[in-house]
Amino acid sequence: MDEFQRIFEAYGADYQVTLGRFMGNRKLYMKFLGMLFQDENLGKLGNALEQRDMVAAFEAAHTLKGVTGNMGLTPLYDAVCSIVEPLRLREDREDYAKLYEDVCGQFKRAETLRADLSNVSD
Repeated sequence: MDEFQRIFEAYGADYQVTLGRFMGNRKLYMKFLGMLFQDENLGKLGNALEQRDMVAAFEAAHTLKGVTGNMGLTPLYDAVCSIVEPLRLREDREDYAKLYEDVCGQFKRAETLRADLSNVSD
């Protein structure tokens, strides 16, 4: 196992399945991973939750769910799933801020993953 795979799996992702989606092309994967951090849906989710706009919050969270799932970012994906389902059902909950905080924490972990993977030569 090389360093890229070790870091990827230590993060909690399935290396074989995820890189299979990218035809084994790590550079392509890293390009798309970088695009995640340019995406505005995390901010849109936070703003929509503050405004109690459950429709906009669901749309942003659902988009993040798809992207993070395809990117194999399992810990971030799991955190996003925790907020998507109650939003889908338009549940009136008091813990959305905590769920969003969890998503943000996992987003930071994914940023660290990106930095760590970027430091590994291919």
